[in-house]
Amino acid sequence: MKVAPEWFSWAVAHTPRIERIGVEGASIHYRVWGSRDGAPVVLVHGGAAHGGWWDHIAPHLATEHRVIALDLSGHGDSDHRDAYDLETWAREVLAVAAAESPLPPVIYGHSMGGFVALTAAREHGDHIRGVVAIDSPVRRVSPESGMWRAQRANPDAIMHYAGRDEILARFRTVPEDPACLDFVLAHVAADSIIKTESGWRWKFDPRVFLSATMQPEDLAGAACDVALLRGERGMATHDITEIVRERLGGTVPVTVIPDAGHHIMLDQPVALIAALQTLLGQ
Repeated sequence: MKVAPEWFSWAVAHTPRIERIGVEGASIHYRVWGSRDGAPVVLVHGGAAHGGWWDHIAPHLATEHRVIALDLSGHGDSDHRDAYDLETWAREVLAVAAAESPLPPVIYGHSMGGFVALTAAREHGDHIRGVVAIDSPVRRVSPESGMWRAQRANPDAIMHYAGRDEILARFRTVPEDPACLDFVLAHVAADSIIKTESGWRWKFDPRVFLSATMQPEDLAGAACDVALLRGERGMATHDITEIVRERLGGTVPVTVIPDAGHHIMLDQPVALIAALQTLLGQ
């Protein structure tokens, strides 16, 4: 494994404060960095991920802001629900923001987390400073894709592994990308697993896949600022991004991270930090 650079070691050495808050019957786990007086920024992970995917990003945004990274219900160390939807996840995001600051938050959401951010903008835009969807492929879901999600979302099909090393060796991003930095992958993988009586398993609830999509007709204008950020090699292609811009009114700014795939925080994190800092300044 490549030796981690100083910017990464510096970031992960900034241990966040860990909190929990109850939202509609579920205990939501979240991390906090930065000054209590800073304007709030909420970082929302993608499907099957968790708030720790932002550990190496958040401290670089926390100099003048209060940065919060939650585990959406069904993910990480938050409770599981009987069912999930983007609207409930959006309310979880607003709840953790309100618990940490009376000021309206900026919401950054990656992939499915971008769907959550856009849903929050649609439903609660009056209470939000702005949202950014990061490589979020808003598009119609084919019947084959829907069937795949339904099959994978069978809670009885949860796999368990005998050893920690065995399950960590199976950690993969979807889609896979060999450009992802191995020291970042190792960090996020380590907090993606839990040991149970049956062995080691992934923390996320497979049923989240049933709610991990957004269609163009779900988009609507918002009372807050909205921006889009995508990877040059990502899943939010130029065509998809243009559809999203049109549905949001046609004037939404788009930032493209060169040579980045879908998981920008894993393969081009320094460029992502710079882009997020710039958007905060705007």
